[in-house]
Amino acid sequence: MTFNNKKSNIIQNIMAGSLNKVQLIGRLGADPEIKQMVNGKSVARLSIATSQSWKDKSSGERKEKTEWHRVVIFNEGLVNVVQQYVKKGANVYIEGQLSTRKWKDEASGQDKYSTEIVLQGYNSSLTMLDSRNSGNSNLVSENKSSLPNDNISQDNPDLDDEIPF
Repeated sequence: MTFNNKKSNIIQNIMAGSLNKVQLIGRLGADPEIKQMVNGKSVARLSIATSQSWKDKSSGERKEKTEWHRVVIFNEGLVNVVQQYVKKGANVYIEGQLSTRKWKDEASGQDKYSTEIVLQGYNSSLTMLDSRNSGNSNLVSENKSSLPNDNISQDNPDLDDEIPF
């Protein structure tokens, strides 16, 4: 997928009157949780913290607020990379979509809700901001993956290798 295709998709969504896109930079609060779904595919669950800091006007002291975000990754390639290379404390950049799911609590019978950032499909990506070797950023998205000293790639029919201009 090229930049122009992504930009075109975003513009189409805006013109349609909706856009569901989340971008976060934060640190993992725990090691990723990898589970098998009923269909045999794997899913990864992450807990990512983002922080905001400011100086309190009245006291002059530094304040900080941390928000925790639930992230669910359905893309098999990303799940494998997350399982191998992403650990507690890792600094990551993610792009995904907000999704709220509802279920019934078996004990109380009450409806429960959970809002998560979902990474699946071509509109999602994960960038590992920590480097194992040289300080380079590591891009991992649904359609391409690259890690230092490793080359985990998938064929991507959406890439325009030959641009006529």
